[in-house]
Amino acid sequence: MSIIQGPQSVEETRQVLEAYAAEHDTSLIAPDAVFHDVASGKDYVGREAIATMLHHVYHVALQARAEVVRTTVGEGTAVLEGFVVGTHTGEFAGVAATGRQVRVPLVVSYRIADGYVQEADVYLLVSNFLQQVA
Repeated sequence: MSIIQGPQSVEETRQVLEAYAAEHDTSLIAPDAVFHDVASGKDYVGREAIATMLHHVYHVALQARAEVVRTTVGEGTAVLEGFVVGTHTGEFAGVAATGRQVRVPLVVSYRIADGYVQEADVYLLVSNFLQQVA
């Protein structure tokens, strides 16, 4: 996919979001992007920090995938609604691995420009996760 420069049309925004969301393709995250974990208040700054966080969530703390329910796309903005679905295999939210299956509601609000995800607000319903592993 070629990098799109400048303001994103709805279609360009959709292309970046779909390519990124399909496999969490970190090459589509801007080098200086910021992901805000709303539940913890922690910010992940830069492609490498974001990639490390995503790897931990989907391959260490959980063996999981994002199940997309719907996306809403505008010019340079997008919202993804879905679930993180998988097995709790490592420490997450202060809870040691339980081996339990989880399905945790997820909403991510993205800002996309210049062909990259520039910023994201990640809303993972941690209280729901804690109920499932208790």
